[in-house]
Amino acid sequence: MSPLTILPAGEHALLLDLNSEAEVLAFIHALTRNTPAGVEDFLPAARTVLVTCTPTADLTNVRHDLNELAHTMSDAVTDSGSDEAPFVIEVRYDGPDLDDVAKTLKMSRADVISAHTSAVWRCAFIGFAPGFAYLTSRDSHLDIPRRPQSRTAVPAGSVALAGGYSAVYPRASPGGWQIIGSTDAVMWDLNAVPPASVQPGRRVRFVNEEEP
Repeated sequence: MSPLTILPAGEHALLLDLNSEAEVLAFIHALTRNTPAGVEDFLPAARTVLVTCTPTADLTNVRHDLNELAHTMSDAVTDSGSDEAPFVIEVRYDGPDLDDVAKTLKMSRADVISAHTSAVWRCAFIGFAPGFAYLTSRDSHLDIPRRPQSRTAVPAGSVALAGGYSAVYPRASPGGWQIIGSTDAVMWDLNAVPPASVQPGRRVRFVNEEEP
């Protein structure tokens, strides 16, 4: 991995600028298992990781430890390398955009469903809304743009595709992703610890509810 770019972010935080989503996933994987002293929390995004430290942490030492971690970690997180079993989401492939997605990708409905369920997905980061996990896969072949016009209301549990990602809307909200299905899976529960069912780095597997 290339040297880290570490920028200050307020008095008690550091912003790590990485080169790719794969590097973010690899770094979060390493950081979760070897969290440096003084690090209180970390929040990944598409190309950055925000590391929040305790008020008494020595940021110089934290910077050193983060750089050391980057030098010694694996360059990538393999799909089989997670300590946890995949989070399984049962899907009804009844989305209003499924036919359009199939047409755009020059696939059949069955091919889209097969590609979605056979791919190994991994949570790259959480954003847009609490519990909205951006799921990425290197082998899905389902890279499709957002809808030309967003919907004013997307139902909770909508299973969607956009920009190479898949996601489940944790609650009803506006949205412009392509809706290919729906699920009863709970993605955000304030009474759970942690509230988000899928955390960054967690593998996710979609299952067709209609299949035996």
